[in-house]
Amino acid sequence: MYHPDLIRHPENCPALVLNADYTPLSYYPLSLWPWQTAIKAVFLERVDIVASYEREVHSPSLGMKIPSVIALKQYVRPSEHPAFTRFNLFLRDRFACQYCGSPHDLTFDHVVPRRAGGRTTWENVATACSPCNLRKGGRTPKEAGMRLHVPPIRPTSWQLQEHGRAFPPGYLHESWHDWLYWDVELLA
Repeated sequence: MYHPDLIRHPENCPALVLNADYTPLSYYPLSLWPWQTAIKAVFLERVDIVASYEREVHSPSLGMKIPSVIALKQYVRPSEHPAFTRFNLFLRDRFACQYCGSPHDLTFDHVVPRRAGGRTTWENVATACSPCNLRKGGRTPKEAGMRLHVPPIRPTSWQLQEHGRAFPPGYLHESWHDWLYWDVELLA
């Protein structure tokens, strides 16, 4: 029987990693492990295999289907607040300029400019496109006659995960769908 997974190269067989409660460790970026790491975790008895690709790998004494979904045996508690990184900032702001809404040519803007004592913190930095950032310059939004769509806040990890669900990766293996979107509204 022919199956597309049978011709898939092992390098193209990552495993979706679920926490012990069977929720993804992360939605964005999606929690994926390379096939080698997944198999090593299986042999170290740190994960359970939930689903597998049809593709097999072999050693001299063993053949095994490559895991496509694995669940940790021990629950990993996510940190309450994510790291302050450019990527997480863009994710908090849904990859859109907070002044005009453009998704292009994104950078970040200090709401209270650094020259005026503004710090590089969650509460003072917003995603901005380059044209809006240049237009605002070293002024506050009020001084520049610009308005922020959403005031910057320090997000929780949960909030970033929720935002990340709106930006699925380009490829999702069919065995992952039940674990990623189990709580979306079903179509009639």
